[in-house]
Amino acid sequence: MTKAVFGRSATVLVVLVGLTVGAVMARAEDWPQWRGPMRTGHVAAGVAVPKGLPETPVVVWKAPLGNGLSSPVVAGGRVFILDNQQNKEVAHAFDAATGKEAWAAPIDEAFKDSQSTPGPRCTPVADGAERVFVQSCRGELQCLSAADGKVVWRTNFVKDFGAIFIGESGPAEGARRHGNTGSPMIEGEHLIAEVGGKGAAVVCFEKATGKVVWKAGEDIPAYAAPMIADLGGVRQVVAFMSQAVIGMDVKTGALLWRVPVKTALGRHVTTPIVAGDMVLVASHQAGLMGIKVTKEGEGFKADKAWTEKATAINFSSPVVVGQHLYGVGPGKNVVCVEVATGKLAWSKDGLFGGNAGNAHAGMIVMGENILMLSDRGELTLFAADPAAFKQVGRAQVSGQNWCNPAYAGGKVYLRDAKELRCVGVIE
Repeated sequence: MTKAVFGRSATVLVVLVGLTVGAVMARAEDWPQWRGPMRTGHVAAGVAVPKGLPETPVVVWKAPLGNGLSSPVVAGGRVFILDNQQNKEVAHAFDAATGKEAWAAPIDEAFKDSQSTPGPRCTPVADGAERVFVQSCRGELQCLSAADGKVVWRTNFVKDFGAIFIGESGPAEGARRHGNTGSPMIEGEHLIAEVGGKGAAVVCFEKATGKVVWKAGEDIPAYAAPMIADLGGVRQVVAFMSQAVIGMDVKTGALLWRVPVKTALGRHVTTPIVAGDMVLVASHQAGLMGIKVTKEGEGFKADKAWTEKATAINFSSPVVVGQHLYGVGPGKNVVCVEVATGKLAWSKDGLFGGNAGNAHAGMIVMGENILMLSDRGELTLFAADPAAFKQVGRAQVSGQNWCNPAYAGGKVYLRDAKELRCVGVIE
């Protein structure tokens, strides 16, 4: 299929007087991957953030999108995102300043199940202004040129690694059932992806060539994106798989520790958070868990320090500020939980639409505050304060969505069911 089939011009609604965005944004201001520069939901140090919210935030531009749950990322002056066009999962690049589409590239057949509309569910990963990595529900992983969308290299989890993709038509769990949704992660010159093939639960690729550096593990991927962090002085891939949370040596893929977490159908969605020696994950059935990981001789010891089902997070990845976690609880509530003990500090209702248990929010830590995009399209800025919920600002910015927004250059980039939007939040 040609670019002409998918090419579309964005409709620019408002152009702010004096608005200028350089062709290449400073890397500190980029939001190049799922949950931001460090995959923690935190804005990088030194980046300007809003102290409040305008009553009516300005929509700088908006562009039409097809179905999909892929969230936007921003790098090198461009916004990258996936959607469904004519039953294809399609990667797009838009100019971050104007919303003009630079290119569109189909990557795979669209996947449909009973959980959502057909379309991509994985967020792209941008490698500066050079490359962007995209992954389809069916397990097609491609490295595209950020400049023009042309394929640099590609691999397929099913064809190249023997991964199994069944969908809802058979007895399957995790990514085998609802698709490969865990966004890969860049580590230096490498790209780490949850693949799920025989002896290839996780695979490390050369990011420039696609050459396999190592592959390891037998676990089936769930839906959670992997995290890379230092634990016990060792750089590790931390992954929330279908039946366990695991830690692997990022250099070799060697399994360092494994904590079983078994639930029906392996529906584990939250990206692991590493806070000191604690790994935090959650699922709607198992609850919110704190796993303590410590060095023990030449190896590692990992045990559940606490589990709280009353604050079970379904599928919205939480954030940690200081010694407390902030996330979406099972009763359509925002919760604040002590990292060391799992003890509930406070709970706040009334910020979500949707069904109980399915409330969603994408959260961004902005210094002393947290910016939250709710499933009903509202931005709420509240204090990262374990004493109580303290709202700083609130504004409607989009329609219903399950989006993790991106933040770059004082703008929030988000999607709903119909559009990609760039919204100004600094007055």
